[in-house]
Amino acid sequence: MANYGLIGKNIAYSFSKKYFTEKFEKEKLAHSYHNFDIETLALFKKIVQEETTLKGLNVTIPYKEEIIPYLDNLDQQARIIGAVNTIKFLGDGTLVGYNTDHYGFSRSLASYPTPKSKTALILGDGGASKAIKFALDGLGYCCTTVSRGKTKDTISYDQVTKQVLGNNTLIVNTTPQGVAPDVLKCPDIPYSYITKEHFLFDLIYNPGQTTFLKHGLAKGATIANGSKMLEYQAQEAWRIWNS
Repeated sequence: MANYGLIGKNIAYSFSKKYFTEKFEKEKLAHSYHNFDIETLALFKKIVQEETTLKGLNVTIPYKEEIIPYLDNLDQQARIIGAVNTIKFLGDGTLVGYNTDHYGFSRSLASYPTPKSKTALILGDGGASKAIKFALDGLGYCCTTVSRGKTKDTISYDQVTKQVLGNNTLIVNTTPQGVAPDVLKCPDIPYSYITKEHFLFDLIYNPGQTTFLKHGLAKGATIANGSKMLEYQAQEAWRIWNS
C-alpha cells in the first residue's frame, strides 16, 4: 500500500482527493489519498517525517513556489517554470519536484479552436501563472502577464485597457478570484470590451462557471473552466509517481 496526498491551504474544495480516491477504488489499488491542509510550510517536514508510506504529493495554492527550498531536486521543466505542483518520493528519501500544470493546460487548450491571434493575457503572477506562460510560450503565443502591481515583467490591472483586451484574444485567469465559496468575485478587468472573438479560460473548476466566465459568456466569447486541465495534470502526476 502507498499513500499520496495534496499540500495546500484551505483545500476542502479540491478535486484531487476525489479523483484519486475514485481511481484507486475503480482499479482496486490498496492506496489512499489525503488532504494536508496546512497554515504554513513549516509543517511540511513534519508530514514527510511522520507519513512514512508517502510516495507522492500534489501541491496547490499558495505553496507552488514556496515548496521549492524544501525539495532535494527539480525536474528540468519545473526548474524553468519556477513552480512545483507534483512531488515524487524516491526510494532513498529524495524529494523531486515536477510541474504538470503546463501539461494539463496544453492538453485542455488543444480541444478548442486556436484563436485567430496567438496573443494571451495571463491574469495573476503566481505559480500557476508561470506554468501557463511556459505552456503558451511553447505553443507560440505572445503573452502579457497582469499582476496587482506593475513590475518589469508584468502590467497592472489598471493598465488593462480596451486596446490591451483587443490585442489579446485568449485571457487566462490563474488567480483564485471566484473560487467557492467566494463565487461573486472575479479579476478586475473591463469586461465590457470582451467580444465573441475572445476565449476566456479559468483555471478554477469549482464552481464550473465562475463570474469571470459568465462575463465572457454574456459577450459571446468562448469559455472553458479548469476541470479538464486538472484531470490531465493528475494523470501526468500519476505517471510520474509510477515511472
